[in-house]
Amino acid sequence: MELKSVLHFLEDKTILVTGATGFLAKVFVEKILRCQPNIKKLYLLLRATDTESVSHRLHHEVFGKKLFKIQRDKWGEKFSSFLSEKVVTVAGDVSLHNFGIKDQILIEEMLEEIDIIVHSAATTRLDERFDVAMDTNTMGAYNAINFAKMCHKIEIFLHVSTAYVCGEAKGQIPEKPFRMGQTLKSSSELDINLEKQLIKKKLSELQSQNANQETITSVMKEFGTIRANLHGWPNTYVFTKAMGEMVVTNMKGNIPLIITRPTVIIGTFSEPFPGWIEDVRTIDYVFVEYFKGAITSFVGNPKITADLIPVDMVTNSMIIAMLVHSKNNTSNNLIYHIGTSLRNPIKLSEIQDIMHLYITKNPWLKNYGKSGTLYEKFTFNPNYTDDLEFPQYKGSRLKRIMNMYRPYLHFEGM
Repeated sequence: MELKSVLHFLEDKTILVTGATGFLAKVFVEKILRCQPNIKKLYLLLRATDTESVSHRLHHEVFGKKLFKIQRDKWGEKFSSFLSEKVVTVAGDVSLHNFGIKDQILIEEMLEEIDIIVHSAATTRLDERFDVAMDTNTMGAYNAINFAKMCHKIEIFLHVSTAYVCGEAKGQIPEKPFRMGQTLKSSSELDINLEKQLIKKKLSELQSQNANQETITSVMKEFGTIRANLHGWPNTYVFTKAMGEMVVTNMKGNIPLIITRPTVIIGTFSEPFPGWIEDVRTIDYVFVEYFKGAITSFVGNPKITADLIPVDMVTNSMIIAMLVHSKNNTSNNLIYHIGTSLRNPIKLSEIQDIMHLYITKNPWLKNYGKSGTLYEKFTFNPNYTDDLEFPQYKGSRLKRIMNMYRPYLHFEGM
């Protein structure tokens, strides 16, 4: 599809992006502002209590990042004024009705002006507290689609989900929506309201026991995993994201809905420049621990294809999906799995080789090469025990880490 079509589609559009400080959202915002500066307006929703704190977060967590270096160089001293003209920061919380926005005039302006909503706000911790994940990933989707239904000229609602809502299914996975109440176990039925009631009951029990915050967090994390496993999902994150999909699909009405399901998102491939990454994410944990000399092995079958997708490819796919949806002029749901395992697969054995090649050329250990200190070649092992080359992670902690990451390192592609 020609770039000209994309630029024309984005020109003079007003877009609301939730979760604007998130890894994917930042790259999406950078792409929009860099490629189509004639966009009308970007509303960026950030979790904050007031205008001052939201402006501080926007500067330090978004536009102050190296990610925006190309644009800062391009605009020079005019970069701040360009942002002031195009970007409106919104202090809010997706877990609340109308995102908890207190300024009624601002709400009315947003409802009048917004053409597109990109709902990317989420908590991506695999073992998040069940109540926190429910509020953000499920009820956040509920509040976002309700807000979209009030927008006067909404053209597209794009909901960012994850490919792993499909659980640990093997082979090619169809791009099909969940029906309300569907689970990954044929023997069970899901009731989102019941899950919310169970969360409320569990929290009430903990409060009556005068449990401290550490205990509450631990219990609610475990509770989320139990409920997810009961219905066939491997962790709380994908369980609550699946419920979020059910909510937006069931409640969208006539709003054109796009659901994108990226696989494991990694650093940039080429835009705005190669190799930009933020924090230690998903499989990055394995890389960093190996480079630090802490581990030499991790759970995973070397013959299995890992599905890793650069973040700039995800944002490009999101934009193209919106363009295609606008041309089709349909209110039907469109679901896109965004991954690499079908057309450009990479096996874990190849990742092993790449990791060893990189670290021998760019060693992190200060005493590398001295007194016989060398990096062992990293291996993925399909079988593991508590003591599998993780002396510092003996016992239940190792089991928890490996169980959390297992769906992502045993994924066979779509």
